[in-house]
Amino acid sequence: MRPHAPLIAFVLAAAPLIGQAQILTRPLSGAQAAEFDRCMKAAGDDKAAARKCVQATIDGETGRPPEETQPPATPTTQLPTETQPTPATPPTEPVPPPLPPNEPATTPPTEPVTPDVPPPTQIPPTPTEPATEPHGEPTQAERDFEAIYGQEYADPTLPAPAATPAVYDPWERYNRGMHRFNNAVDRGVARPLARGYVKVVPRPFRLGVSNFFNNLGQPVSAINALLQGKPKQAGQSLGRFLLNSTLGIGGIFDPASDAKLPNKSEDFGQTLGVWGWKRSRFVELPLFGPRTLRDSFGMVGDAPLSPLRQVEADRVRIPLQGLQLVDVRAQLLATDSFREGAEDDYALVRDAWMQRRDYQIFGDRMNSDDADSLPDYLQDDTNPQVPVDAMPVMPTDGG
Repeated sequence: MRPHAPLIAFVLAAAPLIGQAQILTRPLSGAQAAEFDRCMKAAGDDKAAARKCVQATIDGETGRPPEETQPPATPTTQLPTETQPTPATPPTEPVPPPLPPNEPATTPPTEPVTPDVPPPTQIPPTPTEPATEPHGEPTQAERDFEAIYGQEYADPTLPAPAATPAVYDPWERYNRGMHRFNNAVDRGVARPLARGYVKVVPRPFRLGVSNFFNNLGQPVSAINALLQGKPKQAGQSLGRFLLNSTLGIGGIFDPASDAKLPNKSEDFGQTLGVWGWKRSRFVELPLFGPRTLRDSFGMVGDAPLSPLRQVEADRVRIPLQGLQLVDVRAQLLATDSFREGAEDDYALVRDAWMQRRDYQIFGDRMNSDDADSLPDYLQDDTNPQVPVDAMPVMPTDGG
């Protein structure tokens, strides 16, 4: 055997490995790596075929144009990732740059081609209006006003008929407690008596009782009308008293209404309002119900003028006072339906009473058109409230 024969045999046997090592030291494109793997699998154990695969790959690498040749990459210990064999095609596009070390050679992903569409125009947000509270509920400014001044806020920009009436109620905590007490007395005593009275006594008799007590209040109305500078109304009230007391048999009948004499109710609380005491705090009195501080002083001024209080015999006066209370409560039975289911019964009674009281004091100064637009309960001049006649003892009583 020739001395160089073993060396030649070793070189021939190691040629595939050298070729692979040579390939591994150079980056291959995806198509080249796939073609090399396909060629090596087809060669199998045929060393000659393997050498042809290696040589073909090396020739393909060295045969690239100079500008496409890439610097050798760092040798790796891993073979390229196996991919599905694809037919070898000559490169028609520039070879992508080499992948970083330790990463398999794969086909670079192609980015999706998007049409040149201008970006959407950014519309600046429009400023939103400040949130307002639901209609009918007080705003924060109104609540602050009420906390500082102790009264409801009235918007000065509103027209006069729509302006919110100012209710001065700094004693609200006391008034609410007294309102609960009065409601308990009313549910337990006054309302059952009034319902029994309406059920037992026929309506003509009940109307006669109401006329009788209304007629007793005409002298007080005449005096207060005169104090308010209304001489004509004072004369009408005095004429009603004389006509009903005589032809009406003590006031049981009402011939004065047939004679077109208006039925006006005036008291000293209204007189104080006309004289200038316009704004007075609301107060609820025990058993007498809603009033203002001005009207409480007015009751003291009216008491000495009341004909019923001139009766000294208690066995006559007290039953008459009791009947008057039942009659007043019977007239108010129609208003009970408005209070049923009210969220705040105290506020409802207070506001309705104050509105009606303001109309009684200042209503004659309104234009006829404005007066006609008011609700019926404001235009009704009768005064179904606990009267001063029913007060058993007054500070002005002597002895």
